[in-house]
Amino acid sequence: SSQKAEARGLLDKLVSLKMNSVILQVRPNADALYASEIEPWSPWLTGTMGKSPGYDPLSYWIEQGHARGIEIHAWFNPFRALSNASHSCSAGHISRTRPDLVMRYGSMLWCDPSNPETRSKALAVILDVVRRYDIDGVHLDDYFYPYPTAGLKFPDGKSSAQRRSAVDSFVSQLYSSVKKQKAWVRVGISPFGIWRPGVPAGIEAGVDAYEDLAGDSRKWLKSGWVDYLAPQLYWRISPQKQSFPALLEWWRGQGTRPVWPGIATTRIQSSDDPGRPTSEIINQIGLSRKIGRNWVGHIHWSAKGLMTNQGGIGTALAGTYTQPVAVPPMPWISKSPPPQAKVSASATGAETRIRWIPPAGVSKIAIQARYGGAWRTIMIVPAAAGAACLPKSDAIAVSSLDRYGNSSQPKVLGIH
Repeated sequence: SSQKAEARGLLDKLVSLKMNSVILQVRPNADALYASEIEPWSPWLTGTMGKSPGYDPLSYWIEQGHARGIEIHAWFNPFRALSNASHSCSAGHISRTRPDLVMRYGSMLWCDPSNPETRSKALAVILDVVRRYDIDGVHLDDYFYPYPTAGLKFPDGKSSAQRRSAVDSFVSQLYSSVKKQKAWVRVGISPFGIWRPGVPAGIEAGVDAYEDLAGDSRKWLKSGWVDYLAPQLYWRISPQKQSFPALLEWWRGQGTRPVWPGIATTRIQSSDDPGRPTSEIINQIGLSRKIGRNWVGHIHWSAKGLMTNQGGIGTALAGTYTQPVAVPPMPWISKSPPPQAKVSASATGAETRIRWIPPAGVSKIAIQARYGGAWRTIMIVPAAAGAACLPKSDAIAVSSLDRYGNSSQPKVLGIH
């Protein structure tokens, strides 16, 4: 189908750009882009809520992503019921089955997060996916409560502090529940990029996510309720009032877990930011490699700009992403390195053929090669592949990687 072809094309593009993970939206509005007995099929698949697309998109993405060595993280919107109340919904949608849990806010329908039943239902949906699918991560975005509309109050009768308490409870329970089920599945959240206006000093924001969205994201980071935080740092490096480096430095000083900033690649020369040059994104990537705690890593929003080579960004990234890289480990969950694979290599002409037998618990194989005096990572491939070819080198090093991101000692072989 065209959707499958689109998925393969996107994954192939990411492989060519040497990227390692995809965050895939699977639940936009209390619906499912996967086979679910809890919620209806999303209308984004066929145009009609509840109508099967004839295949399971999430299963397909996992199969195709893992075959290419790319992680698939499932992205959920926990509490939004409908982005527009005028959209038609199926009989199985929560607005029809449990209207008592749903509130109207402007043109949207929202599941009330302060109701414990709302939180348990959202948690059950996410844990159902964790249990049934071989995903690598669970990801939430910034929509806990809706962004404020002038003159409207969310009709739950709760204070901001009560709302924050409800969201904190959900985030904490989500983390512990996912870890109990599959400890290697990463849990991450991408909150609004500014914790509170004025923090750090000189920062301005049009919304107070702490008050308006009930998002005390600094608390989640400090408390270790996430494996990473990805604040949406969609602004430029300057001016100071929403400065990318100023915000990233502050965020990376707030906890002991990684902060991978969200970078707005799709805003290059867009209507949102008409003058934004491609160099802005390349410079932000450079800063994300330098600022704070040696936590490299960042997330592009979104794949659209990469697929269309918006402003030449794909071309520019070729000089920035010079070799594949593994997703960083989670030493707070596991520090045990996996065993080495059994490896053999043979050189024929201009190529080296490598074969390996992966031990139990190994998910990927990283292959490095030495050309002259310099080592380079050539590829990171599924452990099940069993073999790979690369241009002939002076030596190779093969390392095993597990689901936690831990690496074995490399097995080094000279090539003769």
